[in-house]
Amino acid sequence: MDLIFYLLAVTIGLLIYYAANGHMQRKHYIERLKREWGTVPESDYTSEKMEVVKAYYLTQKEDYTDIDDITWNDLDMDEIYQRINNTQSSLGEEYLYALLRKPCFDPAELEERNRLMEFFQRDEAARLKVQEKLLKIGKLRRISAFEYADKLCNKEPKSNLPHYLSILCVLFSFALIFINPAVGVGLLLFFSIFNIVTYLRYKTDLENYLLIISFQLRLLDASEKLLKLDIPELMEYKNRLADDLKAFKRYKRGSSIVVARNISGNPFEILLDYYRMTTHHDLIKFNNMIGFFKKNREAMFRLFKTVGFLDSMTAAASFRETVDYYCIPKLYHCNNQKPRLSVTDVYHPLIENAVPNSITEDRCTLITGSNASGKSTFIKSLAVNQILSQTIYTSLSRRFESNYFVIYSSMALTDSILNNESYFIVEIKSLKRILNNTKGKYPMLCFIDEVLRGTNTLERIAASSRILASLSDENALCFAATHDIELTYILENCYSNYHFREKIEGDRVLFDYKLYRNRAVTKNAIKLLKLMGYSESIIKEAEEAADEYLRTGEWKVLE
Repeated sequence: MDLIFYLLAVTIGLLIYYAANGHMQRKHYIERLKREWGTVPESDYTSEKMEVVKAYYLTQKEDYTDIDDITWNDLDMDEIYQRINNTQSSLGEEYLYALLRKPCFDPAELEERNRLMEFFQRDEAARLKVQEKLLKIGKLRRISAFEYADKLCNKEPKSNLPHYLSILCVLFSFALIFINPAVGVGLLLFFSIFNIVTYLRYKTDLENYLLIISFQLRLLDASEKLLKLDIPELMEYKNRLADDLKAFKRYKRGSSIVVARNISGNPFEILLDYYRMTTHHDLIKFNNMIGFFKKNREAMFRLFKTVGFLDSMTAAASFRETVDYYCIPKLYHCNNQKPRLSVTDVYHPLIENAVPNSITEDRCTLITGSNASGKSTFIKSLAVNQILSQTIYTSLSRRFESNYFVIYSSMALTDSILNNESYFIVEIKSLKRILNNTKGKYPMLCFIDEVLRGTNTLERIAASSRILASLSDENALCFAATHDIELTYILENCYSNYHFREKIEGDRVLFDYKLYRNRAVTKNAIKLLKLMGYSESIIKEAEEAADEYLRTGEWKVLE
């Protein structure tokens, strides 16, 4: 009787402890979510992690309207994604990445995204309730939730016969204890060790699949809790979750035997682990569940996408709170009119204390100026903000009006040693892909930095002027940064001209990073040589050679 009382007291004590611990953990979650809201996320992203994040997008990839790899890399979009990614679950971070690579051309869809973001910005209490449920789902560090769920659905079940034999051996050994204790204990010990060793071998092959099952169970738990939230603004998404959750009632029954939902150090879970290893019960259940995955694949992926979308919208709403200012862009379809872009005080999200600039153009545009004056940063700012406008309906500017565009760039290229391609070959391939995609349904917004820099001056100007001219004849709006002032004259009938400037004061070069109309007129390159300590003879001869070329159109032959 005393033993029963003792066990009961211990059980009640443990239940009280875990209830109190759960309450403290929830309080900690809420404090963390409040602290991280509206701040720049602090996470380390390895190249392996980014490959995991990219996996879902690769299943949704298209060839024409998506942000392709060259443009994504040109614009440092991995860093911008990381700047936005304040998601709570793997579903959210994978969905957010895919969303940023797929510009939206549907006004209703963008308005809905904005509605959710503004709701999460406005209603902290509701947002925290949603984020708390999403946080319980967690993040998978080594594998993609979408990718392995897909693999799970395609996996073929194995025979359970070896596992049933393992159980029979343990039961037989246990029964033998009552007949021949010495032999029974010996066999029980032997078969227990044998089952544990074979269990670990089987489980090694299934480790990632079991991680996904655990993840799915947490997702189902979180989805059920989201349904209980009294948030009318999310009714459409709650209805979607409710419809898809119906298929998983049977799936959840007995699923805890397969894998723990959380790693908590709970002593009951530790005992259950030993039970799994000696009986292989979880491996038997896993094989029986595979058929269910195949049958309900679409419902599971709809759950993934619904929850991933909500999570990504909380992150985008948080991102809005981190920036100096932003606006809701005004986007419209061309309707046979010339494509147009008009923006006031636009800035780049990765640059602190960025100098904002404004421009309104319905013509292709050349931007000139010296190195480090701001040309590349400005065109990247336009490109990034067009992407953000058509994905998270947010522009880092005072005002942003434009067409819906497909967005391409050719900027931060390098030669390819693996493909045995020179910089020039890589560059002309990059430009050709832009030209090939100007015939689509939507107008193109393209950005080029120093077109054909990989070849000699004569051929560069001849070829680049014709390439840029051909873009102006297409349904495209091109912004090109260049040092070649000659292009501003050759293309003045089809390209507008803007420039950035600098001035030299004493031993300092000063940039204001402001955009000015018309072509660059300052010639400070030779002055910069002097500033950097080059000899007076080099400076003088260079100035004389430049003056003579401007006067005669020919370079002086050196003796």
